[in-house]
Amino acid sequence: MFKLSEIKELIRLVDQSNLQELEIQNEGYKLYLKKPGVTESLLVTHTPAYQTAPAAVSVQAEPVKNEPVREEPQAKQEEDGQLHRVVSPMVGTYYHAPTPEAAPFVKAGDRVTEKTVVCIVEAMKLMNEIEAEVKGEIVQVLVENGQLVEYGQPLFLVRV
Repeated sequence: MFKLSEIKELIRLVDQSNLQELEIQNEGYKLYLKKPGVTESLLVTHTPAYQTAPAAVSVQAEPVKNEPVREEPQAKQEEDGQLHRVVSPMVGTYYHAPTPEAAPFVKAGDRVTEKTVVCIVEAMKLMNEIEAEVKGEIVQVLVENGQLVEYGQPLFLVRV
């Protein structure tokens, strides 16, 4: 079985390499990663593999055509290099506070540093604190509390 930390590290290594595809089999489990093309995005699905091991799981990346993106004023500012995108490092559930009763970690207008925790992404029952990565001001929160987020999905815009 693959650990979440191992999968994240493999995704990072494939992303930084010239590899286009990677397939690994380990103890009855199979992991398949494929880089998206220019007009594709990455969709990860979990489907049972019924070859030899009944408990085997296959993780496959399938290309999905991107739809044209509406250009908004926020996106223009980001292109000008004024805004930094804080993105989700994994697939999971976004939470804006440590508990349902607590105030959000940050909101638009708050000042942050590189180590400021801005949210939590829950993946496989693990609560992962996400840091701002840069010093600046939160301009916009791009996701709703409890929303499912994808790997690489922008969560916040920060004016640096």
